[in-house]
Amino acid sequence: MNTTSIGLDKEKAKNLTISLNDLLANFQVYYQSLRGLHWNIKGKSFFELHVKYEEFYTDSQIKIDLIAERILTLGGTPLHTFEEYSKLSKVAVAKNITTGADGVQLVVNSLTELLLIERNILNESAEANDEGTNAMMSDFIAEQEKTMWMLNAWLN
Repeated sequence: MNTTSIGLDKEKAKNLTISLNDLLANFQVYYQSLRGLHWNIKGKSFFELHVKYEEFYTDSQIKIDLIAERILTLGGTPLHTFEEYSKLSKVAVAKNITTGADGVQLVVNSLTELLLIERNILNESAEANDEGTNAMMSDFIAEQEKTMWMLNAWLN
């Protein structure tokens, strides 16, 4: 049998789990950076950004769980160590960022990286006829594009 229990080609599903684990690693680093930004923000934007960073990391926590569960649905094993996340992640780590503009720019840069990965997964899942992963990526992309627009408006 060359299909998974949900009817997808096993090889394509395996490749998707690799890509989704890459996304998972990047989201974990992004999540941790958001926590750091939330804790360390200073200045006139403190109240505004402190709440916004919390909103972002709470949303990321939900997405992390969705990604891991999708990996499991496809028959894979989600990565679950910081060592693995650090090796795979392309998202910059927020270290000692305290200003609003620097923090928001890091979020924009991180979302840019996440969107690139998600668009690749979107194409890969379409080729695999994997509507579940495809729908999840479409939802992530639409939401993050709107967030990017808002953050760029804040920066300008």
